Amino acid sequence: MARRAKGRPVNGIFLLDKPGGMSSNRALQIVKRIYGAAKTGHTGALDPLATGMLPLCFGEATKFSQFLLDADKRYITTAKLGQRTDTSDADGVVVEERPLPEYLTAELIDELLQCEFTGLITQVPSMFSALKHNGQPLYKLARQGIQVEVKSRQVTVFSIDLLDFRGDEVDLDIRCSKGTYIRSIVQDMGEMLGCGAHVKMLRRLDSGPYKAESMMPLADLEQLVEEMGSEASPERIQTRLDELLLPPWSPVADTPEVILTGQQTRTLCFGQTVVLDTSDGANPAQPLVRLLDGDSGRFLGIGEIDAEGTLLPRRLMSTQES
Repeated sequence: MARRAKGRPVNGIFLLDKPGGMSSNRALQIVKRIYGAAKTGHTGALDPLATGMLPLCFGEATKFSQFLLDADKRYITTAKLGQRTDTSDADGVVVEERPLPEYLTAELIDELLQCEFTGLITQVPSMFSALKHNGQPLYKLARQGIQVEVKSRQVTVFSIDLLDFRGDEVDLDIRCSKGTYIRSIVQDMGEMLGCGAHVKMLRRLDSGPYKAESMMPLADLEQLVEEMGSEASPERIQTRLDELLLPPWSPVADTPEVILTGQQTRTLCFGQTVVLDTSDGANPAQPLVRLLDGDSGRFLGIGEIDAEGTLLPRRLMSTQES
């Protein structure tokens, strides 16, 4: 017999403004406890130093978390020039200090950023990243003094804007693809400038379709529950918390939708193949579509359509929750 998950069924996405000095998993567990949720997951960890956008998926929303992991991101960061640390950020130990070149200017830094760090670039992730080697996170190996070869990877930096240059600090606004390590950009920039650098501050603003103005600080969430605790019933508190959630399908809100008939919906939910009418060219091959029930308007899941008009389900909502 399958073990029943503890907690109540909660379905949706909470946009957390993660505080600094806390791991992403710790933040997740706190919010999970507040919601009393049975099933949760986050969509790409932020370092303890970092703050900002951390989408938390509850219940059925975890089926679509991969789309957020694969989504583009936006960060603001402050680079500290003249110091290199073992972790490439301010949480590490300073391992080298070098003077700043006398000729260093904002114009020179900006030219370097546009020439070397914009577009498709190659970077080597830090040993203090969450990437795994033989099942072990690299940062755990690094803390044990174990060094392994970390393969380089190609990522895309869509834009990198110099916001401010203050003596030995540089503020940057970076829009990038998944898998981009801001610490690697800052470290490599420091080496190219000849003085070394590390991340002093890092904040994620946007993740995929989610923007900074939509996230909620953990302290505000905790205060909301505390203020309601003396006046509202547990049921009312749960209702208010659930009102803060975005729908499970919001990670794919921008994808084309296909509205199914009642019979097609029933066929799909029974795990059978649905063949769409493509005679009028209305349903060309699509790598990803949102599936809606035409009778109720409810979201069914996501799928793809092949060239013959066959609908191939990829992630479907539970029939108990959809």
